[in-house]
Amino acid sequence: MRLNVALYRVMAYVTGVVLIVLCVLAIMQIWVDDGAAVNAVGTVHGALYIVYLLVSFPLTRRLRLALKPTVAVLLAGTVPVMTFVVERHISHRYVEPALAAAATPRPPVPEPRR
Repeated sequence: MRLNVALYRVMAYVTGVVLIVLCVLAIMQIWVDDGAAVNAVGTVHGALYIVYLLVSFPLTRRLRLALKPTVAVLLAGTVPVMTFVVERHISHRYVEPALAAAATPRPPVPEPRR
């Protein structure tokens, strides 16, 4: 579970940063008539978003999230800054309790009598 969470956090931050860079470049395209940078960063963001989906969907299933949080996690990579907000919310609300529950020791299972 820790690996899933770590991969999700990395992909959320990377996807969010690249999306912000893409938005800044798209705004700067008003003054500079060169769309090559926007096309290149847009392609990179599209590839990273697919990886983000492949990483985040299994995490939402493992945490057994309801439909609304699952959709929020999956669509967060399409709205600038939203990946940071959703990642923080999901971490505090769902991931930390799940990790704490997994870390608590369970009583040993008694051996069957023969």
